[in-house]
Amino acid sequence: MAKDKAFYQKGSLNLRGKIYSLDQAMIMGILNINPDSFFDGGAYTSVEKALSQARKMQAEGADIIDLGPASSKPGSALIEPEKEWQILAPVIQALRSDMPEMPLSVDTYNAKTAERSFANGVALINDISGGLIDPAMIPFIGESQAPYVMMHMQGLPETMQQNPRYENVVKEVARFFSEQLEKLVAAGATDIILDPGFGFGKSQVDNYRLFQHIDYFKQIFELPLLVGISRKSMIYKSLGLNAQEALNATTVMHTLALQQGADILRVHDVKEAVEVRKILNLNQNFA
Repeated sequence: MAKDKAFYQKGSLNLRGKIYSLDQAMIMGILNINPDSFFDGGAYTSVEKALSQARKMQAEGADIIDLGPASSKPGSALIEPEKEWQILAPVIQALRSDMPEMPLSVDTYNAKTAERSFANGVALINDISGGLIDPAMIPFIGESQAPYVMMHMQGLPETMQQNPRYENVVKEVARFFSEQLEKLVAAGATDIILDPGFGFGKSQVDNYRLFQHIDYFKQIFELPLLVGISRKSMIYKSLGLNAQEALNATTVMHTLALQQGADILRVHDVKEAVEVRKILNLNQNFA
């Protein structure tokens, strides 16, 4: 898994021409606008409710807001681009008008949705399939130079948690990253973020093995690493809780992720994640 010089860590992200330093981790607030999302499905399906939540996350210190027009929880079916855009378009328009300086991300595996989103001011494309669901995604990322989160997922959301299997989950995820990065390099892509895909086609053991190797992925690829574990079953099932009860445990896991070098936390609870970052920064400053 040789590193390509095009992907050496620059310590920053270029989001719509503005450079954001990764000297400290960025906080990406999750704004699910699909009624079927696993934690907050249905809470922000109107433009007014989505805008209100986006304002709240902005006030709490979010660096990026990630819009989720499709559910990707276990058992969910894929969404067609046209239906996805109908959900997404009015929210993008409202947020770009209300908070033009806030970088927006769109969680999509459809290249057509990614293209429309980027043309309408979205700064980042977040693809749970790492370019596998839609073969047009990687060429689009290369041509547009859109910053891109490449996530690993075994299978599809509909069936991914039906007995996922690996010989060595860490090596297999690293191999996937290496293979997809070669394609992205060939397509001309530049700003790439890696996401191991916690909970996407992984058992509980797989999730924690990956989590223990956050620094390993950073050392191999020298790329920004996104960690998305907020309120997931890898956390709450271990404690006999549900997603609504998992804030405290999520905060603990966010602390551990940042200590291992995570560059972006994708979170439901922005205020608490920002507090984790502040406390860790204070601790380092007084070391």
